Amino acid sequence: MLIYGKQSIYYMIENHPNKIKRLYLAKDIDKKEYDRLMRHAFEVKRIPQQAAQQMSKSGNHQGYLAEVDEIMLQTVSFLKDKTFVLVLSGITDVGNIGAIIRSAYALGVDAVVISGLNKISYEPIARSSSGALFDMPLLFCKNVLDIINDLKTMEYAIYGAVTDGESIKEVNMVSKRALILGSEGEGIALRVQKKLDYKIKIEMAHGFDSLNVSVAGAILMDRMR
Repeated sequence: MLIYGKQSIYYMIENHPNKIKRLYLAKDIDKKEYDRLMRHAFEVKRIPQQAAQQMSKSGNHQGYLAEVDEIMLQTVSFLKDKTFVLVLSGITDVGNIGAIIRSAYALGVDAVVISGLNKISYEPIARSSSGALFDMPLLFCKNVLDIINDLKTMEYAIYGAVTDGESIKEVNMVSKRALILGSEGEGIALRVQKKLDYKIKIEMAHGFDSLNVSVAGAILMDRMR
């Protein structure tokens, strides 16, 4: 798996150097920093800008790329003794997914479930999460209803962000809870809303009716802690 971008790479170097197989540098760095990088177990290889552009498919690599271990997914049984789970239902934008995972890790969510997709594009999510993807326990379930049924079996209360919900400030918060965030355009599908125990929303000011899903998710996660 290839990741790139200075912030993501340095997060890995500081927190998970053992997961880095090879670091590619497409820029000049000072000798002191280069010597520090060389003290790690992973290989450090200098490459030209053109090669870096090809490897990153013209992404903004900032001169830093790395081959790292693949993401290891958790199984549903991992959630049994947890208390706060986030479920992404049909969110497709990798920038939003990465930002949500970053917030979830910062705000104490126990695990994130990605659902409603055929597959996960880990590389751009790792970049937009600033590396938090490698610390956030992650599950993948194509059908969101399956994971909701599993969570209900494990006695989770299911909260969902919908426009006609009750203000998050007024909703009772139980100790074992799961928050569902719907897709960027459609929100939570009606068939999923029928499974919710609590419909919640963020009260808006000035007649504004929506927030970006990653922003709304961060606010809700913080208020549900």
